[in-house]
Amino acid sequence: MASSESENPNTEASNAKALIFSYSNRTWRAFLSLFPSPDSSFLAKISKYYLQSPSVGFGRRRSGLPLLLHTSTIYSSPVAAEASRIFVILEDIREHTLSNLHRIHKSLAFWQARAVETDYQKVWFMVFNRGPRAFMYESFQIIRRLATDGHPFQSIAYSAADIISLKITILTTLQRCLATFLAQVYLEVNKFSELLTADQEKSLLSLLVDIDNLFCKLEVSISHPCEIYNENNDSLSMESGNSCELHFEKLPNMEDEQTQWTDTEIRDSTSLIRRNLQRLDSYLSFMLSSCQKPNRITLYWLRYTCGAVGLSACSFWVLRHSSLMGSSDIDNWIRTAKESTTTFWEEHVEQPLISIRDELFETFRKRHKGVMEMEEVQLTANSLHRMLLAFSEQTKGQKIPENLTDQEMMEIVMSRYEKEVMHPLQNLIGGELARAMLIQIQKLKLDLETAMLELDQILKANEINFAVLAALPAFIISLLLLYLIRTWVLQDKGAEGRGKIARIKRRLLLVEVEEWIMQFQTSMEQGMEEEAGWIFGMMLYSLDLLCKAVEKNAKETREWPRLRLDIVKLTKTEMKIDHKLAVISRMGRMYDCLLPYTRQR
Repeated sequence: MASSESENPNTEASNAKALIFSYSNRTWRAFLSLFPSPDSSFLAKISKYYLQSPSVGFGRRRSGLPLLLHTSTIYSSPVAAEASRIFVILEDIREHTLSNLHRIHKSLAFWQARAVETDYQKVWFMVFNRGPRAFMYESFQIIRRLATDGHPFQSIAYSAADIISLKITILTTLQRCLATFLAQVYLEVNKFSELLTADQEKSLLSLLVDIDNLFCKLEVSISHPCEIYNENNDSLSMESGNSCELHFEKLPNMEDEQTQWTDTEIRDSTSLIRRNLQRLDSYLSFMLSSCQKPNRITLYWLRYTCGAVGLSACSFWVLRHSSLMGSSDIDNWIRTAKESTTTFWEEHVEQPLISIRDELFETFRKRHKGVMEMEEVQLTANSLHRMLLAFSEQTKGQKIPENLTDQEMMEIVMSRYEKEVMHPLQNLIGGELARAMLIQIQKLKLDLETAMLELDQILKANEINFAVLAALPAFIISLLLLYLIRTWVLQDKGAEGRGKIARIKRRLLLVEVEEWIMQFQTSMEQGMEEEAGWIFGMMLYSLDLLCKAVEKNAKETREWPRLRLDIVKLTKTEMKIDHKLAVISRMGRMYDCLLPYTRQR
């Protein structure tokens, strides 16, 4: 009795604690319900509405890996109308399947990259890269766990690992199912193209039945991701009433071996297949609504929020200094900026260009001026020569040889000057001292004029250099703007671009195709036909990406018809593995759009 009384306080405390946590969780869920959730059915409904839009006509379909159908044979056959409708359905199946595979592949690559990150990076992703709703929820969980066990970050890291593992499992299963379905469609179409010439009407009807059987097989195989989703989202499914089960419609009279179908029955059958395709798209949209890669706004919402807050603060600051609030600060800043821009333009653009123009187009005038300056210097040199010649002949008392240079005669003058300067007062009046000094002054004048002429020639020769130096800031700014414009115009744009990154991506796609082909051959040799099926589908998906990546560039170099034939050869199962590898090797060596990047390009 006493022991039971001692346990009652602990029991009551634990019950009170559980009640508090339960109440806080209910309050928090009610608060979070005010925010839109990325897993809500609203996004699935939008995707469903988008995917149920009518498909475009056959002539305007997006290019990609073609089906192995001879359209000329189909449209020239007696059942051309029925064949064209079936051909459009097959193209819809191909496009929708490849599009869904692309969405799954992108999301799977994203979650696989998250799976190899550190625990710190996983915690950062869980808190800051899943939107404001997840940020508030995880912050609340961190605060609550700090008050209880004191290890919130380790728990969040474990939770992130479980979530990422679950998403990778679901996406991998969906990828395998769709890739197998795509491979089976291509194989059926290939078989149909071989039987088309024998009995066209019967082969068309058998193709419809085979496509319907493929949808039935897909319904069975794709239920596993749904089971995984339901196991981990039971409470959410019960509360929202959503169900991710997939059920396809069946073709009527499939058991009846009819030899002929009416046009109405064929039209109803194609409509049924189209509805099944839309159901598949809706199902995948629902499954991907919780597993797909978060969009850019969700990943960087915190960055965008800070940017929006900063932009709002800047807008408020600008409004405060604008004329709307009675301030003239912005007008003064605009006037100052305008004056600075005008000054920069005049000093670093207009005046240097005018100087370069004058230097280039007024050469004759400047050359004439230079000739006049040379003539003045020559006159001074001739006058000095005559003065030296007369002084030397008078000093020597004999005629001076004509080949005597001015420098030699200047030595005679300086020798006489040294003798005369010993008695300066006497020789200044009656000697040759004054005459020798005048000759030296004339020599100094000649040297000065010669130096000034050389300096003027140097300055004139460098006028263009000075003008270019003055225009250098504007030139650098222009180059920077041109580089940015060129980068924006000639950006890689994924694997379809022209730059180095685009070429690397195209070559990596070629390597990926080669890897899938080798895995397919290995699976076939080991007898794993189911494994080989989805590998063949992934090879078709990689070939479709390669086909879209090289088409634009190959058409510019007129390589597209031949390259398209090589790509189609890789889809044929009857071709040997050695031949396929030889085709891939030739594609990497011969086609310009698949060659390695070189700077000469």
